[in-house]
Amino acid sequence: MSLRSPISAVTFPVEFDAILARIDQIDPIQYGKTRNFVDGAVTFLSPYISRGVITLRQIRDNVLARGFHPHEIERFLQELAWREYFQRVWQTKLDAITTDLKQSQGDVTHHQMPDAMVQGTTGIDSIDRSIHELYHTGYLHNHVRMYLASIACNIGKAHWLVPSRWMYAHLLDGDVASNTCSWQWVAGTFSNKRYYCNQEKINKFTYSNQRYTYLDVEAEALATLPVPKELQHKRMWEMKTPLPTLPPPVIDVTKPTAIYNSYNLDPLWRRDESINRVLLLEPSHFRQFPVSEKVITFIVGLSKNIPGIQIMVGEFSDLQRLYQTQGKVADFVSKEHPAFSHYSGVKDAREWLYPHVSGFYPSFFSYWKKCNR
Repeated sequence: MSLRSPISAVTFPVEFDAILARIDQIDPIQYGKTRNFVDGAVTFLSPYISRGVITLRQIRDNVLARGFHPHEIERFLQELAWREYFQRVWQTKLDAITTDLKQSQGDVTHHQMPDAMVQGTTGIDSIDRSIHELYHTGYLHNHVRMYLASIACNIGKAHWLVPSRWMYAHLLDGDVASNTCSWQWVAGTFSNKRYYCNQEKINKFTYSNQRYTYLDVEAEALATLPVPKELQHKRMWEMKTPLPTLPPPVIDVTKPTAIYNSYNLDPLWRRDESINRVLLLEPSHFRQFPVSEKVITFIVGLSKNIPGIQIMVGEFSDLQRLYQTQGKVADFVSKEHPAFSHYSGVKDAREWLYPHVSGFYPSFFSYWKKCNR
C-alpha cells in the first residue's frame, strides 16, 4: 500500500507482520515535507501505537537504523514526541485531563454536539467527506481533526468535551490523551490561543476549491463570526459500546495472569513466560470512554496476535474472583497506564521514547527542549 494513498483507500490490517512491514515503509523526510496535506506521506501507524501493539521507540529506532540522522528528520521525531508528551500529561493530570487544563474555554454557548458534525453536513465539502470517511475507515488525517475541532469549538461555540468524545468513539487510534489534549489545544484551554482555519487553508491542504462558505473569509475575521446557520442545531450525544457476550476465561490459578486491554495489545510483552493471558474489556471503562463497534472489532482483531489470549468482558474485580473462588491469591501483571491504575499486582513500565523526561510540562516545546537536550 502506498503511504500517499487517499484516506478513503486506507486499510488497517491487524496482522503483526503487516504492521511491522508498515514501519519499514516510513519515509521520515517526505513526512516532514508533506504531512499537512491529506495525501501526505504520513505513516498510518497511529492505531497500532495507541493500542500498544508497537512503541514510539520501536519506530524511531527503525528509522535511525536505516541511516536517517536526527537533525534531518527532526519534524518526524517531534511528532512522535507530541504523542508521548500527551501521555505524560494524562499520567500526571489523571481524571483532570477531561477538564479545561490551563484556562476555561471562552465564548462557549453550549455543551452539546453540533448536529451537522454528526451528520456530515457542515457545509464544508472536504470536512463533510472526511466525516463520512471517519465512519467508514475509523481514521482521520491529523489536520482534518484540527479543522473539525476548530469548526465545532471556535466557529460553532461548542465546549470541546462532547465533540471530542464523539470523535474518539469512532477512531481506531482513539487515545484519550492525544485526542483530549489536541481538542483542548485547538479550543484554547491547553494553549495560549485558539486555532482557526479558514476556507483557503482547508482548500490548500485538502485539494478542494470550495468558495463562498462561512469560512471563506480572511483568517483574522474568524474570531468574530456569528455561529453560522449550518452549526446552530445541536443535540445531546451518547454512545453505548457494543461489547461482545462471551463465557468467562479458563484461568490456571497456579500461574500469574497478564492483563491486556485496549491500550496494551503488545504481542512481544512477556511472550516467553508460561502465564494466563487475558484481554480485559471492562464495561466501566467503555462507559467512561465509549467506542464504536468498528473500534471493538479492531481491538479484538489485534489481540489475535497474542498466542493463547482469552477475552473477558467484565470488571477487574470479576477477574480477581476467579482466583478467590479457588482459594488462591490473585497474581497479576500489567503495564502501567492511567486508565487502568486500579489493577493490582506488578505493573511493568511502558517503553518510553524519552524515559527520563517525565512529569508535567505546561507546553510541548518546554517538554521538547528537555528531550532534545
